Amino acid sequence: MTRRVADSIGVPRPAHLLIACAVALLGIGVVMVQSAGMDVTRDEGAGFVPRDLSAWSAVPVLLGQYVNKNLVCAILAVCAMLAGARVDLMGLFRSRSWVSPVWVAMLLALGLCALTLVPGMGRSANGASRWLTIGPAGGGVSFQPSELMKWALIIALAWYCTRRRGVMGRFWWGLLPGLVLTAVAAGVVVIEDLGTGALIAAGAVLVLIAGGAKLWHLGLMVPPAVAGLVFAIVQEPYRMRRLTAFMDPWADAQGTGYHPIQSMLAFAQGGVSGSGLGGSVQKYHIPEDTTDFIFPILCEELGLGGAALVVGLFIAMLWIGLGIVRDSEDTFGRLVGVGVLFTIGMQAVINIAVVTVVVPTKGIALPFVSMGGTGWVFTGFALGLVASLDNAAAIKAARQAETRAEGSEAASASNTGPVGGADLPGGRLGAPRTGRAA
Repeated sequence: MTRRVADSIGVPRPAHLLIACAVALLGIGVVMVQSAGMDVTRDEGAGFVPRDLSAWSAVPVLLGQYVNKNLVCAILAVCAMLAGARVDLMGLFRSRSWVSPVWVAMLLALGLCALTLVPGMGRSANGASRWLTIGPAGGGVSFQPSELMKWALIIALAWYCTRRRGVMGRFWWGLLPGLVLTAVAAGVVVIEDLGTGALIAAGAVLVLIAGGAKLWHLGLMVPPAVAGLVFAIVQEPYRMRRLTAFMDPWADAQGTGYHPIQSMLAFAQGGVSGSGLGGSVQKYHIPEDTTDFIFPILCEELGLGGAALVVGLFIAMLWIGLGIVRDSEDTFGRLVGVGVLFTIGMQAVINIAVVTVVVPTKGIALPFVSMGGTGWVFTGFALGLVASLDNAAAIKAARQAETRAEGSEAASASNTGPVGGADLPGGRLGAPRTGRAA
């Protein structure tokens, strides 16, 4: 890489702003996860915070006791983001082999999600088997294969739509294979995680639409999709209870309505100014306070300003990302970018809607903020792919400018003749020679 190309990459660009927004959200996430996980106990040890400490004085204690794991996950997420920003999406697309990384990741995601359904393989929590554990029981590393599926499907469908863009307007030869892949991928996730499966399907459908599928073709799939969704809800009693609790949380205030009621109380107690970092009371009552319901804790402790900051960072990140996608000339990369940004944005909207009791309770995390090592790392890598579009455009523009500059220098050198009359055929001043002396 030439110096001029390298220098052009070093100036602030949309890719840098995009990553900065994600890093800011990760920083907020690390701090809030520690704050939400803080416990006030009588016995010293893990999670101990002396009772005489004020809310803000507890910050060093929080960092010392809880920051290790989540800080490591945040650092890994940033590294994954930077690695994704260096991926050559055009080179990835040009690989025509079925053993390309696109399909290896897709098949790996399908296999791992299927393993969670095998008795004894998946780790269950809250009645659902969504995790796999690598290593010895009790000391291994757990991760969610659905997080890999979320992004692998988007990349695979973007690859497919770009390859088949000439026939994506046809149902049988264009849209149907993509729908089959979507149904298989989302279906294996929906069995244990309806919310994530629906989110995966929504992102996949958007990629298919952006790739050239006709809306009326997709409209034909709405009735069977709705029927499948209703069947998935009816099959699990706890999903029906969540739906009834959404309609009237106070009907079972200590049962299914407990989550939404405690969440609303957190927003009410936070008010405009908040109770201060570490000062939340509702974190001792809200289940999943470090994961799905971390936003109410953030609003209770940081108030309206903290909520506005988080929402503003998401809006800025999506706005910058869409600008990168719009300016890209790579069809495959644009489809990947649209899918990634839509999925992140929709996930954030769903999480905030759930905790504000606008929609029924569902286990959807807030990207980059809710605790989750797998989610942070894979989402960071996916967002890095969006940044790679801007990096590729900057490298291409710099090389074109360098080529034009070299061409101008060569043209200038060829148009500049030798200086000095002695070298010219017409004498000292180059005057034409005649038969008579001047």
